[in-house]
Amino acid sequence: MAQVPQTFFDALAVRTWCGLALRALGRAREEIDAINVYPVADGDTGTNLYLTVESAATAVEAVFAGHGTGAGEPALADAVRAMAHGALIGARGNSGTILAQLLRGMAQVLADAGDSPHTDGSALRLALRRAADSARQAVAHPVEGTVLTVASAAADAAEGAEGDCGTVARAAYEGALAALAATPGQLAVLERAGVVDAGGRGLVAVLGALVEAFTGEAAREAPLRALHARVEAPDAHARDETAGTGAGTGEGPRGETGKGTGRGTGIAAGEETGPETAVDTGIGTAVDTGIGTAVETVVETAPECPTDAGGPAFEVIYLLEAEDAAVARLRARLDALGDSLVVVGGDGLWNVHVHVDDAGAAVEAGVEAGRPYRIRITHFGLGDVHTGRERPPRERAQRAVVAVVPGEGLAGLYTEAGATTVLARPGEPPASGELVQAVRRAHAREVVLLPNDADLHHTAAAAAEQARTEGIRVALIPTRSAVQGIAALAVHEPERRFDEDVVQMTSAAGATRYAEVVVAEHESWTTAGICQAGDVLGLIDGDVAVIGADVTATARTVLDRMLQAGGELVTLVVGDEAPGAVAGHLETHVRESYLAVDTVAYRGGRQGALLLIGVE
Repeated sequence: MAQVPQTFFDALAVRTWCGLALRALGRAREEIDAINVYPVADGDTGTNLYLTVESAATAVEAVFAGHGTGAGEPALADAVRAMAHGALIGARGNSGTILAQLLRGMAQVLADAGDSPHTDGSALRLALRRAADSARQAVAHPVEGTVLTVASAAADAAEGAEGDCGTVARAAYEGALAALAATPGQLAVLERAGVVDAGGRGLVAVLGALVEAFTGEAAREAPLRALHARVEAPDAHARDETAGTGAGTGEGPRGETGKGTGRGTGIAAGEETGPETAVDTGIGTAVDTGIGTAVETVVETAPECPTDAGGPAFEVIYLLEAEDAAVARLRARLDALGDSLVVVGGDGLWNVHVHVDDAGAAVEAGVEAGRPYRIRITHFGLGDVHTGRERPPRERAQRAVVAVVPGEGLAGLYTEAGATTVLARPGEPPASGELVQAVRRAHAREVVLLPNDADLHHTAAAAAEQARTEGIRVALIPTRSAVQGIAALAVHEPERRFDEDVVQMTSAAGATRYAEVVVAEHESWTTAGICQAGDVLGLIDGDVAVIGADVTATARTVLDRMLQAGGELVTLVVGDEAPGAVAGHLETHVRESYLAVDTVAYRGGRQGALLLIGVE
C-alpha cells in the first residue's frame, strides 16, 4: 500500500520515516552484512543499523503513545528528539553509532521549529548538512569511501535542491546513491572485494525511506555489489553474534594497526558494570577489566572476507554520562589506545565506540571520564579477521536456552546454568532484533526462548518466527517472570527429546507463582486500593495485592499469601536497592513458619524490582 505524500516535515513524517527505514533495513540486512569488509569483515553492519533504527522507532512510538488519542499529533521537536535519543542509546557497532550522530544532527536543526507542528524543505536541507558535518566531527580520523562520504554527498545534493521536503529528500537520495557507487574507487579493500561500503549502503536505505515518507513512492534500488566480484552472504549460523554489537562498517578508522598494550585474552564480553562477578568465557580464559565489571561473555567469529592487514583485537562500546571537558580528554586517551574511534552524543550522554587491544584500558578511561554503563566488549574472532587467517568452523550445539533477564546478578546465574542471556534494564526492554541475535549467538540447532516478562511475549514471538526462517528450531515458553525462568531452567535436560524437554520446562514454569515488590512512582488506582508515590507495592502474578510502607513487612505479607496455596520451594531474587536484611528475614520466617518449605536467595543487581519472589 502506497504511503500518503507529505509536503512538510512533521511528527507523523518522523514516525513514518522511522517505520519505513526499519522495513528497508530489514529487507537489506543480510545483504548489507554480507558486503561488510571494512575495517573488520565481521558481517554485522546491516544488523547493527537495523537495531539502531529499531531503537529510534521505538522511542518515537513512545512519544505518540504518551501524547494520547484525540489530542492531535506531538510536536515535531518532541518526535525528532525522541528519534535521536532512541538511536543514541540503541546504537550498535561503528555504523550504528555514526547513524545515531547523523540523526542527532538532523534533530538539532528540526527541533528549532519549537512548538510549530512542521517545517519545510529549507529546514531539511540545513538538517542534512548538520547531520553530515556532525558525524564527520564525531569520528577521530575520517576516511573517504565510507558512510561519511555518502552523508556529505547527500547534504551537498540537497543544498542544490529547491522545493518541498520530497524534492529535497529525493535530491539527497540521488546524491548519496552516486557517492555510494563511487566508494570502491576510494577504498582499496572495497575494490578488491567488489562491493560498495556497507555503512553507506545502509544510509542510502534510510534516505530512500525518507523519500518514500514524503512522496509515497519507493526510491530506486541502491547497489550492493561493485565491479565484477561477488561476496557470498555468510551463513547466519557460522558464527556467534553479540546482541547488537559488532565492528560496524569502519566509517572513520585509520586503517592502521591498533595501538595499546594488549592483553591477549582471546575473549569477548559485554554488558553493564555491576557487582563483582566471576566470569567463565567458555574457552578457558579469565577476564579482569580492573574495575569489577560484571559481563556476559561471547565469542564472535567473522566470515572470511579480504580486509586490510593488522588491527586491534577488541571492539569496546559503552554509554557514558560525562561532561564535555571530560569527553574531550577521553577522546585523546582512546585515540592513543586504538582506532575506529567514534564518540557521539551530547548534553551529558554519549555513546563511545573504539577498537583496541587493551579492552580494560578503554573501559577504565570511561570510568575516569564519568559513568560508563551498558558496556559491550567484542572479540573479533578466534582467528584474526584482520589478516584473514583461516579458523576451524565452530560446531553448532544441539540445544540451547536463551533467556531475557532483568539484572546482572541473574544474568550470571542464568549463564552459569548454560543459558545465553539478554539483559533487560528497567524501562529498556530488548527489541526483537536483539533476541534474534541472541538466538544466533547461542549457535544451536534447537533453542528454548524464555522472555521472562508478559510484556515481551509478542516481541519474543516475532524473534522466534524470524529465527525459524533461518532454520533454527525455536520453542517459546511464555514465562512472565525471571523466577519462572529459573524453575524452567532447573528441569532443562538437553539430552531429552526437544518436545519432551519443552513440555517439562513449560510445566515447571507454569507451576511457579511469581511476585515482585516495588516502590510506587506516582499515585494511582490498583486492585488493592489507591497507592501514593513512595508506597511499597507487592504484586502477585502481575496484580497489586499489598500496599505497605515497609519493604520487609510488605514482602513478608506477600510471601504468606503465596504460601497459603502451598509450596515446596521459595526463590528470592534481591535487587541492589532492597534493604540488606530482607532476604535473611524472609528466610528465617519461612524456616520457622513453613517447616516443609525450602528457600534459596540470589542477588539480582540493578533489576528494577526491589525483590522477586517465586513459589513452586
